[in-house]
Amino acid sequence: MNPNHIASGDDEGVIKFWDPREEASIRTYSQHFDYITDFIYFEDKRQLVTTSGDGHLSVIDIRSNKAQPLSISDDQEDELLSIVPIKRGTKAIVGSGLGVLSIWDRKKGWGDCVDRIPGHPASVDAMVALTPDIVATGSEDGMIRVIQILPHKFLGVVATHGDFPIERIRLDRNAKWLGSISHEECLKLTDLEDLFEDSSDEDEEMTNDRVEKSDSDEEKSKKKKSKKDSGMKDMGRSQAEDSFDFFADL
Repeated sequence: MNPNHIASGDDEGVIKFWDPREEASIRTYSQHFDYITDFIYFEDKRQLVTTSGDGHLSVIDIRSNKAQPLSISDDQEDELLSIVPIKRGTKAIVGSGLGVLSIWDRKKGWGDCVDRIPGHPASVDAMVALTPDIVATGSEDGMIRVIQILPHKFLGVVATHGDFPIERIRLDRNAKWLGSISHEECLKLTDLEDLFEDSSDEDEEMTNDRVEKSDSDEEKSKKKKSKKDSGMKDMGRSQAEDSFDFFADL
């Protein structure tokens, strides 16, 4: 959490706060009844968010002297295994035992998620945010996938550890190398530079397409206006959006 406070979670669901300068824990929380899986810390509110195998997410205000959580979510009826902040800390995404990603909106509270993204064929045991909108997920099937969030889009598999489940994934400070570990007793480093270059090229291509379409529509609109009364106003146009499952090929 900070240089003077460390949080730990054990297999019994007990959360403890520690001060490295002291031998014993300084605070204990017992709102969970199954193992603690992950933490994230929001500095702006000084809140520690915890996920657990009991299917609940809890929020602790570290400023409070009470050994009680600020909030506990509804039962998600699945193990909550990993959590990372997205959208510049305004939301969080949680990985589960059934492979479903759930999105949580801080403004709407921590009672329940606001959206769910199915598609992983196995549990999502580890995650890391690559950008505010893109996350990498480490799954029990040994694959590391990259996914865009809001709008949801599967970007591909960037690494694999064979049949060994992914335990942890982390991004280096330059956002170039993705480190991952599994049960195969080795550290794998994956270069993500090409992934971001491809993503940038795709965004640029989409932007150019929109500009060309906008210019074309503007010319059509001008021709239409010349045939109608000058007092008429263009009412705009609707844009159709394709709806499909980004994870269908997994």
